[in-house]
Amino acid sequence: MELALTVIRITAPVFILASIGYGWRRAGYDYPTEFVTRLVMTLAVPCLIFTALMQTEVDPAALTALSLAALAAYAAVIVVTWGIIAALGMDRASLLAPLVFGNTGNIGLPLALFAFGEIGLDLAVVVFAAMALLTFTIGLWMVAGAARPARVLREPILWGTILGALFLWQGWQTPVWLTNTLELVGQIAIPLMLITLGVAVARLQPGRIGQAVVLSAVKFAICLAAGIAAGHLFDLDPVPFAVLTLQMVTPVAVTSYLLAERYKVDAEAVAGLVVVSTLMAVVALPITLSFLL
Repeated sequence: MELALTVIRITAPVFILASIGYGWRRAGYDYPTEFVTRLVMTLAVPCLIFTALMQTEVDPAALTALSLAALAAYAAVIVVTWGIIAALGMDRASLLAPLVFGNTGNIGLPLALFAFGEIGLDLAVVVFAAMALLTFTIGLWMVAGAARPARVLREPILWGTILGALFLWQGWQTPVWLTNTLELVGQIAIPLMLITLGVAVARLQPGRIGQAVVLSAVKFAICLAAGIAAGHLFDLDPVPFAVLTLQMVTPVAVTSYLLAERYKVDAEAVAGLVVVSTLMAVVALPITLSFLL
């Protein structure tokens, strides 16, 4: 009973904030999703990543191991998922990226924070940064058929990660006044991402629910196996192991739907995956977390 209450306390804020966004949209209130998303991804998240890396008390060797484990896990998911899609004759451009990349930002970061505190957040931003960079390179190639390295160089998340890693490596610190400012900006990222997630889900029109249910379950199983295998392969300590596993099993990211819309692939199928996998996560994430605590 105590474990169940602990899990509820950890996961409740994630789903409550997302529910606020969902209810806000259903009530008919305006929500400038494009503006909020741009604000979060170009300003708040890079500040969050930079300050988390600069001030982390996690051993740099542990961060390196986690980074390599995350890349290995995603590589394994790509290979297995690609094989399944090819074997079933399904549309790679529409389905591969959504089945590989999870919502490590909107859901993964706050969940790691609530479950493991600031150390959990520091670790989670490493996995999130790796996923974000893969999304705008390999992920774009999956959807559009062409990678765009120049776009990656324009992503503030990349530079937040690089500068944070540099400051960590050199032991540098920004002036207190600047650190406080960057922290304040970074703190708006998590609540805004969760509320925006709820708004986005409320706007989606899911399609082909049966297929979405099966593929969402397959995604969860593959990502869970890949996260556990990579954690053992790189001999991660318990908290990094748990953070990696949680990040890997997050539901399909809304970003996948936006990319599907932009590049004119089967956005309806992707919308179904976003909605169904997010609903499944309400049950799957607390169960997964209960085994990791």
